[in-house]
Amino acid sequence: MKKILLVIASQNFQPVEYGTTRDVLESSGVEVVVASDKPGEAIATDNTKVKVDVVLDKVDVRNYDGVFFIGGGGALEYLDNQESNRILNEAVVHQIPYGAICISPRILAKANVLTGKKATGWDMDDELADIFARNNVEYIREPAVVDGTVVTANGPGAAEEFGRRIVEVVSQ
Repeated sequence: MKKILLVIASQNFQPVEYGTTRDVLESSGVEVVVASDKPGEAIATDNTKVKVDVVLDKVDVRNYDGVFFIGGGGALEYLDNQESNRILNEAVVHQIPYGAICISPRILAKANVLTGKKATGWDMDDELADIFARNNVEYIREPAVVDGTVVTANGPGAAEEFGRRIVEVVSQ
């Protein structure tokens, strides 16, 4: 059975992106492990609570078949974050699929793991194109984009496709 790490913010993660992605993964026979920066429960923007299985500083990416960041305003805490950068860069080194949805592709761009890749993400603040350009990422204005083993999506409306694309990538 494949095992995917979903990284969510301890506060204000996007519940539809999390729930829909998790449902698609689990209905495809994928085990989901939830990571966050704090133990206990993470709280979504709608106050939904989710049990955290592992804290970021305890994550060994070699134990997973993929690492994917869920969006929501709280995800910005992982920008320029030592642990999220470590996890993403280790995924690259160990050739483990990774990606992000909504605002979280910015985390990947700032961690330099999207350099030279095609990606998408949430851009309602009109900043994503500039962030991607500064980090040598080709911005594709589509709901979901796959570049090799990197999967990105632009928000809650693309969560189902995000989940399906993750399943495809980790099944290769």
